[in-house]
Amino acid sequence: MPERPTPAIETIACFCAAELLTNVIRHSGARRAVLDVTRRHGALRLCVTDDGRGGARAGSGSGLTGLTQRVRTVDGTLEISSPVGGPTTVTVVLPLHA
Repeated sequence: MPERPTPAIETIACFCAAELLTNVIRHSGARRAVLDVTRRHGALRLCVTDDGRGGARAGSGSGLTGLTQRVRTVDGTLEISSPVGGPTTVTVVLPLHA
């Protein structure tokens, strides 16, 4: 990335990446996962996609709910696309500065 995010944003992005990849390992049954980090429209965009069984969703007690709350503290967003049967894609968008 041409411009490094602030330390707070880097910390949230690293935490999200670690948690999302852990979810792939624990819950998806995936054989493959891809982590993509880009800068788009002045924001950091982190996307994790896997070829697992799908059906991931945020809900009570879900780690995805916790991640959503964490990214919202800096006006970020977390979007989940996970139809039953897969694939699953979780996209986190964070401002570069917080």
